Amino acid sequence: MEPVFTSYVAIGDSFTEGVGDDLPDGRVRGWADLVAVGLAVASDEPVRYANLAIRGRKLGPIVGEQLGAAIALRPQLMSINGGGNDIMRPRVSIDDVAEQTAQAVRTAAAAGIHVLLLSGANPSDNLPGGRAVQRRGDELAERVRAMVARAQAETPTSGGMTFVDNFGDAGLRDLRYWSLDRLHLNAFGHARVASNVLTALGVPVPAEWRVDEIAAQTPVGRTRPSLAYYRDYVLPWIGRRLTGRSSGDGRSAKLSQLTPVDPDIAF
Repeated sequence: MEPVFTSYVAIGDSFTEGVGDDLPDGRVRGWADLVAVGLAVASDEPVRYANLAIRGRKLGPIVGEQLGAAIALRPQLMSINGGGNDIMRPRVSIDDVAEQTAQAVRTAAAAGIHVLLLSGANPSDNLPGGRAVQRRGDELAERVRAMVARAQAETPTSGGMTFVDNFGDAGLRDLRYWSLDRLHLNAFGHARVASNVLTALGVPVPAEWRVDEIAAQTPVGRTRPSLAYYRDYVLPWIGRRLTGRSSGDGRSAKLSQLTPVDPDIAF
């Protein structure tokens, strides 16, 4: 097994914040929290973790507001994900999103941080208007994969990089991994992403997450959204877009400082 990182900071939007993996007390957990726990379980030393992600953020604010704060914490490992909210907007420059991503990776790696770059899961099978999301997501994924290939070939950065392609994880597209809004992963989906990350980092995946068990179950497949779905999720989303509001307005990072991780937290 590779040496385990003992300090980890996550930046991003709702995917990284953990929306969809809801806890009984109203908090959200998510794949990044689970990765931190997995690192702590595998480490002989204490592991510290911070999560600066805020739901609803486009890539520009993630890079502009979270990246510098994350670097200032001087972690050994930083995860970067963004662009999902950008491609959901009526107009977006995929080239701009890809370049912002590449620059964020270069900036973090130049600071001596190992960068964990990961794509979000692909929700297009389950969403109304999913074909447009699929088309834009494929285009962005192609740009990012090309950028990763160049970076790995040139190896110009001091911190190094690991890429986890969740968008290309076909099994993760199945509805059993998604929450009721069909846009955010549920607990099982977040666990599968965490498993993808830990595997890429050479860290064992805790058996109690049941990742292999859930993956072995019969897929749910595609189902047509109900009228209640449009009322409860689609219309409020359209309302926020029309009024310039975001689900993350007024929210702050759920864990702004590096904090010791309890390796005994159960899934």
